[in-house]
Amino acid sequence: MNSLVKQKFQSYPENIRERMFALRELIFDVAKNTDGVGELEETLKWGEPAYLTSKTKSGSTIRIDWKPKKSDQLALYVNCKTSLAAEFKSLFPTKFIYEDNRAIVFPINKPLPKKELRICIAIALRYHIDKKMKRG
Repeated sequence: MNSLVKQKFQSYPENIRERMFALRELIFDVAKNTDGVGELEETLKWGEPAYLTSKTKSGSTIRIDWKPKKSDQLALYVNCKTSLAAEFKSLFPTKFIYEDNRAIVFPINKPLPKKELRICIAIALRYHIDKKMKRG
């Protein structure tokens, strides 16, 4: 973990930090176990922990964050110019809370729905590969 990302994680309240680390660990685990994704680059984008497929260019950037203004939730952000949020909504219309076409929101007082979330993360990390395949 680079020093800027580490500082960001250290800035979260302890109970939030634990949940953010769990979300981070899930992203890395999905990347490791998803064909074509490869190693992730972890950095900050817009001040938020971000996960990029820099080497393989297989997917779209995923960001995660907690904000004091919305202290009762975490969010996993995707590029709003992609079809990712719409695809997540079509697969899991009632499983998640969505913020427009840019985020899945998780209440901090409920467990992460890991099974479904793994699918969404894999879709995001393979976004460019799968887009090319659909075009044929």
